[in-house]
Amino acid sequence: MSKNKTSEFRPNDYVVYPAHGVGQIMSIEEQEIAGLSLELFVVSFEKDKMTLRVPTNKATEIGMRSLSSPDVVSQAMKTLKGKAKAKRAMWSRRAQEYEQKINSGDLIAIAEVVRDLHRTDEQREQSYSERQLYEAALERLTREIAAVSGDDEVMAARQVDEVLISRAA
Repeated sequence: MSKNKTSEFRPNDYVVYPAHGVGQIMSIEEQEIAGLSLELFVVSFEKDKMTLRVPTNKATEIGMRSLSSPDVVSQAMKTLKGKAKAKRAMWSRRAQEYEQKINSGDLIAIAEVVRDLHRTDEQREQSYSERQLYEAALERLTREIAAVSGDDEVMAARQVDEVLISRAA
């Protein structure tokens, strides 16, 4: 069963792990855990200086996926151009929803968070927790856009900024 899952991801592939964003599969290794032999993807998150071991048979179940297609990236950019959805719910409830969207690993949902929490210089100051969520979403978005386009993160961040600024104008 685990053999067909392995074919989906290979060493050196970039993948998106929902709770951590874009990482690179360094290798596939066998490890014995609690007397069972497990095949694991070794995923490295360079920016976070973190290595994650994901059982190959659970990878898709957990939500690990390949990078988004260029079509999905352009859809995310369109989402950024849209009008921010102002919700009237309490901040704690909205923060929870934003957190779920960020950790879903869905690029469109992450773009929605960036769009909804983006502030121009003329708008009121963001609270600390708002800024934290915004920066987390922005980082996930730019990392994946950079990985898909093959550009560096600075270029991807510039692209996202241009879209957000053009929306405000």
